[in-house]
Amino acid sequence: MLLKSIPKVDKFITNKAFEGLAKSLITKISKEQIAKLRVDILENKVDSIDEKLLINLVLKEYENISSSSLKTLINATGVIVHTNLGRSLLDKSSLEKAINIASSYNNLEYNLEKGQRGERYEHITKSLKELLGCEDALVVNNNASAVFLILNTFCKNKEVIVSRGELVEIGGSFRVPEVMSQSGAILKEIGTTNKTHLRDYENAIDENSAMLLKVHKSNYEIVGFSSEVSFEDISKLAKNKNIIDYYDMGSGHINELPYNLSKDEPSIKELMKSNPSLLSFSGDKLLGSVQAGIIVGKKELIDKIKKNQLLRMLRVDKITLALLEDTINLYIKNDLDKIPTLKMLNTSLEVLKHRALNLQKSLENSLETKVYESKTVVGGGTTPNKTIPTIVLSLDYKDFKANKIEEILREKLIICRIENDKAILDFRTIKEEDLEILEKKLKEIFKNG
Repeated sequence: MLLKSIPKVDKFITNKAFEGLAKSLITKISKEQIAKLRVDILENKVDSIDEKLLINLVLKEYENISSSSLKTLINATGVIVHTNLGRSLLDKSSLEKAINIASSYNNLEYNLEKGQRGERYEHITKSLKELLGCEDALVVNNNASAVFLILNTFCKNKEVIVSRGELVEIGGSFRVPEVMSQSGAILKEIGTTNKTHLRDYENAIDENSAMLLKVHKSNYEIVGFSSEVSFEDISKLAKNKNIIDYYDMGSGHINELPYNLSKDEPSIKELMKSNPSLLSFSGDKLLGSVQAGIIVGKKELIDKIKKNQLLRMLRVDKITLALLEDTINLYIKNDLDKIPTLKMLNTSLEVLKHRALNLQKSLENSLETKVYESKTVVGGGTTPNKTIPTIVLSLDYKDFKANKIEEILREKLIICRIENDKAILDFRTIKEEDLEILEKKLKEIFKNG
């Protein structure tokens, strides 16, 4: 009898609650929910039909499907270049410029002076030449693409000499040896895991050698009884032997970094002094821009890369070029406060402590808190094993454990971290404009005190 009361789909979808919504999607969801209701009746899980509840279930699923799953978060982890939270942030003014470009016809591949087809890379090349003094530049969709494209262009069926201690695996199971194999290059390992000398490179060079490759270790370092060869020395040797020198920097930075982070991390500008054949680095890590793989170096080599048919699959669009060009121009103008990654990295402890104390004061009637100095990391496979000072606020609420507080905050799109069995908010990555939002959310969460 109850089965006969199940609403018909064609009549059910005419309910006023569904007016203005996509009919095809409402129909699909309604069929699924009604089918589920039929199964529940047959299995004696329900003894009545609540059409209002059924409508609400359909509307909830409609919202779940049609709304964006990407959401803005408050990053209170302290990790500036957080791979899981979108890596480097972009300046809003840069985005506005990119929106204007993307929503209008533009000269992406049109030479305004000559009135004919131009090259899409000339816009960013101009800025990179000015900033780095390189002969030429090329941009692809990420640094992994840059590595693959370079190896495929110059080293197919030829040897690439690389230190055994630099055969890295980074996030997403990106392994240098496997990328080399896929590109057609032949890996020639030299040295040992902990020690590689210049003579190891020199002894390995033969008639089938195409490149000396140095790879940034990204997310680890070798300490103790260890040594590696500087890229400057590798570059000199490659030039003497008339082969290509290439440094896969992973995450490259332009200027000196605070907290002595640059000690073992030479900047792109510093490396350019050795007149390298090729360098590649990410746009969305320490550079502080959009996801991209940037290749700089000798014009004759980059011209050959541009002729590789794979470039068509790996090239970037007008939005990426517009965003990246604007970031590079901020470096040229020394307007570094408009690059959020650098701004967070350079914010003083005094400023962070002032913000933390202000929030603590506003929460004094809601929960127990403590402000203190701690350590954090830059993240994103940069400056491995290096920490920087930061200011944190620990949260204690009733008898809740740290993981419970972390879960509650996460439900409200606040991502914190757990340190010494305490849920903490790290002010290194909490944007100044988010402080008021954070305060409001915390008061709502812990309003019962």
